[in-house]
Amino acid sequence: MTVWPSDYSQSWTVAQAVERSGVGLHSGAQARVRIEPSDQSGYTVAWFHEPERAAVRLQPSQVCETQLCTALQLEGRRLATVEHLLAALAGVGISSARLVVDGEEIPLLDGSAQPWVEAVAEVGLHCLGDRSPQAALREPITLQQGQSFATALPSDQLRVGAAIEFPHPAIGRQLFSLELSPDAFVREIAPARTFGFKDQVEQLLAAGLIKGGALDNALVCDGEGWMNPPLRFADEPVRHKLLDLLGDLALAGLPQAQVFAFRGSHGLHTSLAAALVSSR
Repeated sequence: MTVWPSDYSQSWTVAQAVERSGVGLHSGAQARVRIEPSDQSGYTVAWFHEPERAAVRLQPSQVCETQLCTALQLEGRRLATVEHLLAALAGVGISSARLVVDGEEIPLLDGSAQPWVEAVAEVGLHCLGDRSPQAALREPITLQQGQSFATALPSDQLRVGAAIEFPHPAIGRQLFSLELSPDAFVREIAPARTFGFKDQVEQLLAAGLIKGGALDNALVCDGEGWMNPPLRFADEPVRHKLLDLLGDLALAGLPQAQVFAFRGSHGLHTSLAAALVSSR
């Protein structure tokens, strides 16, 4: 059984390389990612078939699209659906990793962060020493888009929360929050899968999206219930929203703050990540 770090006070990387492959949610194409050890702070991306190209360090300013996923523009290359992998790395305490990618999208796997957590558990973690402390958040940051908002408040602990509201009886209003630690992330957040709605499938396919979506990698709501039960948690949708929030914030590094998103989106989350970087 993997013993995860007790908190986020130290820097960790993977003990050795580990690889996963699968279909991309939106492209429907096969993709591959190898997670490699790194002693460089943050996450860098390199490409399997372009060894001469220097690895690029990820940051919020690279966000180029946020429709149903977070996509980055990396010096002429586009990389989509990064949020579940980044949530897994940041959530378990990995602050340094080199990601070698084949394809234009991160594999969806089962639609949650759990397969990435299992990949890390397979090879273990290596401690790089104390983490360089981030500048404390001096004043609250709040961003609003219509009826949605995301806020980060100064705090001596990392506490995260999310709330969602849908007219579908199967979801309705849900709220979930917790004091985040690697163990809490693995137990409470990582297994939560992405979700969608049956009545939107044809429209999204016509828009060139969700070509890789299926009942084994996404929960599908038909209004009153779910087409592919059982849920892993009674409130799995809001927990997945929190997973998405963590993955987007990982572009900036998890802050020492109290973070909350109401009716969050990738656009709102990544804007908050960018604001956190600007505040340092």
